[in-house]
Amino acid sequence: MAEKKIQSIRGMNDLLPTESALWQQVEKTVKMILNSYGYNEIRTPIVEDTGLFKRAVGEVTDIVEKEMYTFNDRNDESITLRPELTAGCVRAGIEHGLLYNQEQRLWYFGPAFRYEKPQKGRYRQFHQFGVEVFGLEGPGIDAELIILTARLWKALGIDQHTSLELNSIGSLEARAEYKHALVQYLEAHKEQLDEDCKRRMYTNPLRVLDSKNPSLQEILNNAPKLFDYLDSESKNHFDGLCQLLNNAGINYTVNQRLVRGLDYYNRTVFEWVTNSLGAQGTVCGGGRYDGLVSQLGGQATPGVGFAIGFERLVLLIQTVNNTLKNDNTIDVYMISSAELIEGKHTTAIAQQLAEKIRDIMPEKRIMTNYGTTNFKKQFTKADKYGAKIAVIIGGNEALENTAVIKELQTGNQYALPQEMIAEKCLEILEKGE
Repeated sequence: MAEKKIQSIRGMNDLLPTESALWQQVEKTVKMILNSYGYNEIRTPIVEDTGLFKRAVGEVTDIVEKEMYTFNDRNDESITLRPELTAGCVRAGIEHGLLYNQEQRLWYFGPAFRYEKPQKGRYRQFHQFGVEVFGLEGPGIDAELIILTARLWKALGIDQHTSLELNSIGSLEARAEYKHALVQYLEAHKEQLDEDCKRRMYTNPLRVLDSKNPSLQEILNNAPKLFDYLDSESKNHFDGLCQLLNNAGINYTVNQRLVRGLDYYNRTVFEWVTNSLGAQGTVCGGGRYDGLVSQLGGQATPGVGFAIGFERLVLLIQTVNNTLKNDNTIDVYMISSAELIEGKHTTAIAQQLAEKIRDIMPEKRIMTNYGTTNFKKQFTKADKYGAKIAVIIGGNEALENTAVIKELQTGNQYALPQEMIAEKCLEILEKGE
């Protein structure tokens, strides 16, 4: 009996070479924007102590109750594949003394894991780009994060397909008072609620407001409004944020049912959403979490941040922006006759020339042929890779210390001394840009 074919785990996908070039383009753009605002990268482990997420995310959230990949290691200690990256970032900041009485502007990128039903734009292993800022209290930094993301959407060509939703969920005390009123209201309509809302009603009632069940929308629209329970400081913070966004020309909608799914948020919450991906409408979500650092054992430190689901972002770009494409094309393809002429091997010469070209064009893609000695087949390979230039080394070129450059789109050819090849390739490529 044949052994079962080993395949990837459901919801954990391979990123193939035909897709990775677009990811690299998007990553490069995101990093460029973050760098322009003065943010610094932090990298944290994929595996953390399970208690970190129970304390940070909340024990009665869907993530902790149903979605975490949790197991005991060989020391019988409970560890978890991170379901999000904020908690690990805060843990690292506390552990290494980066937060108390300091200002930190951090960004990260990496995989996270949640056990849920895989669907387009939502996977069990997914990737997050995120930003976390510590030590700044006022609405100015909240506004900067939103302005930053607006600039990112424009750079990626999706700004016409995203819109901003904004809300304030106030202080923990104000939210506790609101939750009491909301539960009373939901109890009066309990018979009309679906099972999911009945389950959440007592454990995490604010999440009931997120229900997409069409039959419940009228009930939820008539529910008490969190905004009516806000403390004065939260109202002033939100008014200040709105004014800053107005001044910056950022359009937004105040969505009083926007609460976010994690327990650690307070005051500002926001989401960038799209109508171009069907049900998977949230591209970026974030907000303020001033109590999280102390909740995880550090000194009280204000915090605010956001996270972008990278798979969903790339999917949106593929759907609406034709200017960003997978580009695995080769700039220079090195062709040789693979023969030894008077102690000079044409393949070795091609290799050495390729290194000289890389010295002056480190960002260009240079590929050297190996295997076939047939020139026609080598040119066919160069065409397959979309090469712009071929550099050709045959027996005569080896003897004369020359090489031939051929522009594959125009057919123009140049026979030059080998020491001039790299500079000529640079000239041709710069002319074509």
